[in-house]
Amino acid sequence: MGKSQSKLSSEKIRILAKQSNFTEKEIRRWYRGFRRDCPNGLLTEMGFQKIYKQFFPQGDPIDFSNFVFKTYDDDQDGAIEFDQFVHGLSITGRGNLEQKLAWVFRLYDQDKDGAITRQETECLIRHIYKLSGDDSETADTKMVPNRVAMIWTKLNKESDAKINSAEFVENVKTDKAIVNVLSLYEGLGK
Repeated sequence: MGKSQSKLSSEKIRILAKQSNFTEKEIRRWYRGFRRDCPNGLLTEMGFQKIYKQFFPQGDPIDFSNFVFKTYDDDQDGAIEFDQFVHGLSITGRGNLEQKLAWVFRLYDQDKDGAITRQETECLIRHIYKLSGDDSETADTKMVPNRVAMIWTKLNKESDAKINSAEFVENVKTDKAIVNVLSLYEGLGK
């Protein structure tokens, strides 16, 4: 797993501020909170799940949080280091549309093969329903397939088995509803 640091150097803070959409002061504040919650400097999958459970107490956030965890853990070593945490928050909270769309694409592309399948879409949508507390049989048998069909129709204009990153970005950018949802998270962490 990654390296643990008890103190973040001024140079590292400057680098993270340059690479992210956060100021040096914000980086320091995030780091204090991160070290308080993760004394060894690593956020594990279980720790990440606990965070999601706090935000979604009525639902079952485990599966969805695992998807997000894997997207933050870009080196796939099983832990989120502080710099990965900052980069993920920077993109989801303050990134531009292209950055957010690239991040969402990676969220859907769970096998990391550079394409999204209908099965990956269905899996993620099912987890979103569980996250919100609706893991009923109706959601599973009717709502999820209907939502996936709607999404797949919008995103897969080529009508092939997979959606690549360029196709995803191009088709999502033309959907004002999706663009508006992605814009809701702008300003996170201010």
